[in-house]
Amino acid sequence: MSQANSIQHGGDHYKKKSIEPWDFIAANDIGFLDGNAIKYLTRWKDKNGIEDLRKARHYIDKLIEIEESKQQ
Repeated sequence: MSQANSIQHGGDHYKKKSIEPWDFIAANDIGFLDGNAIKYLTRWKDKNGIEDLRKARHYIDKLIEIEESKQQ
């Protein structure tokens, strides 16, 4: 376990997972918007419920806007 992974501020919701979201995000070279959506989708049941689902959707909506603008 990395030194950063041994510390979690603001709860233990990521400690309950078999892989920490930031390790998954980094290992797969996932971008900021995608990564934040993954983070919120990973923790919603253990932290902020529907609020985290809305946050994930917000990041996904922004990602869709950016991708759609590339197609124009």
